[in-house]
Amino acid sequence: MTQNPLPRPVTRRGPSVGAELWAVARLDLADVRRSRWLVLCVLIYALLGVGFVLVGMRESSVLGFSGMGRVLLSMIHALLLLLPLLALTATGQVINRARDDGTLELVFSHPVRRSVYFGAVTLTRYVVLVVPLVVVMVAMALIGRVAFGEVILWSFLFQSLAICASLVAAFVGLGVLVSTFVRSQARAVIWLLVLWAMGVALVDFGLIGLMLQWRLNAQTVFLLAALNPVQAARMALLSGASAELSALGPVGFYLANKVGAGALLALGLVWPALVGLSSWLMALRSFRRADIV
Repeated sequence: MTQNPLPRPVTRRGPSVGAELWAVARLDLADVRRSRWLVLCVLIYALLGVGFVLVGMRESSVLGFSGMGRVLLSMIHALLLLLPLLALTATGQVINRARDDGTLELVFSHPVRRSVYFGAVTLTRYVVLVVPLVVVMVAMALIGRVAFGEVILWSFLFQSLAICASLVAAFVGLGVLVSTFVRSQARAVIWLLVLWAMGVALVDFGLIGLMLQWRLNAQTVFLLAALNPVQAARMALLSGASAELSALGPVGFYLANKVGAGALLALGLVWPALVGLSSWLMALRSFRRADIV
């Protein structure tokens, strides 16, 4: 008499990574919408766009640009100062706040991987920053083309948007890093302000002070500036606006002849993205090992 084989145990698989990512992203997006942060971000972009369109449509030239070209160039220059602050504000307290209010404990009571949660929160904040910017910039270009009959330099526009997206990635990674390592929200705010000041203001003044104190050559000035993601993005933007880089003086002459516009563009795209990715990986490693509470 043959004995029936024992039935195989049924293994229940948890939700897929995509399902977990989508669920956490929806949860975080709902939190962003409740805080009105998305509305504020869109309003800032829109007000900047309207202001530059109204002011910059006069027939004057900056670096060879006039009309709508001047509007786009001025808008991107303003965004190079504003985007780091927005990115740090959006991510600098997301992890420590979730730890303090019990969100992490609630989320991880469900079958959600830590890496998936971390990636979903970061991706949501990044998309909320970049997508409205793309919509506003393209809308500005279309308004200038239809309403004012301006010729739009689409290559320069999309190149500038790529530079801005890379810069946002850098400071999103830095903001998440601060939020993961600094548990106190008050101390995290101080660190965020220090990072923004170092990236936007203090490095400029520091380079000027070094050049006044010591007569640094162009290679040294370029190296020190390129270490800062904001400066790397700025040089890439200026290389797209004017291949001669005459606005930078002797340093611009060195960059135009020794480095080249293509290399500057690659630097402005790759280096900020590498800074953001390395910061994010460091934060992820700490988040996976740290306690939830």
